[in-house]
Amino acid sequence: MRSLVIYSREGCHLCEQLIEELLPMIRGSLELDVRDIDRRVDWQAAYNTRIPVLEFEGKFVCQYTLDRPAIQAIVAGCAEP
Repeated sequence: MRSLVIYSREGCHLCEQLIEELLPMIRGSLELDVRDIDRRVDWQAAYNTRIPVLEFEGKFVCQYTLDRPAIQAIVAGCAEP
């Protein structure tokens, strides 16, 4: 199953909110890979003040707040044969 990647940090309320809104939209279609930026120096350097950042297949999807139309398009694309 294909997955979305979210770069986040423990205790980040924006991250928690984005994940909470995202999960019902992708359930059954995509997995969510949550990456704590404090676990790797390169992630921390890239995303320190930008979290949450959501990516799909290495491409930027949204940051800070959920882009619902973008997620809907990704889910629809994953459902196509």
